[in-house]
Amino acid sequence: MTHKKMKNTKKIKLDVEEKQILRDFETGKFSLVPDHDAIIRRHAEIARNTMAKTKTVNVRISERDLMRLKARASREGLSYQTFITSVLHKVIA
Repeated sequence: MTHKKMKNTKKIKLDVEEKQILRDFETGKFSLVPDHDAIIRRHAEIARNTMAKTKTVNVRISERDLMRLKARASREGLSYQTFITSVLHKVIA
C-alpha cells in the first residue's frame, strides 16, 4: 500500500522521532497487518466490555471520613460515589 504525502495546512512542530515516523509513513514503510479491520473490531469490543463491567462494592468507613468525602466531591462537582471511583482509579492506574 502506498501513502500519499500529507499536505500540511498548519505548521506543526515535530520532534526527531515524530519526523522519522512521518518520513516512514510517507515512504510507505508502514503496512496494514492482515485482517486489521477484524482486529480493530475485536479490540473495540474488548474495550467496550471492559469499561461496561462494574461491580458493587460495600466498604465500611467512618462517618467523619464519609462526610469529608462528600464535601470534597461536592467541591469537585461530582457525586460522592463518582468521586470515590475516580480517586480509586487514579490510585491503581
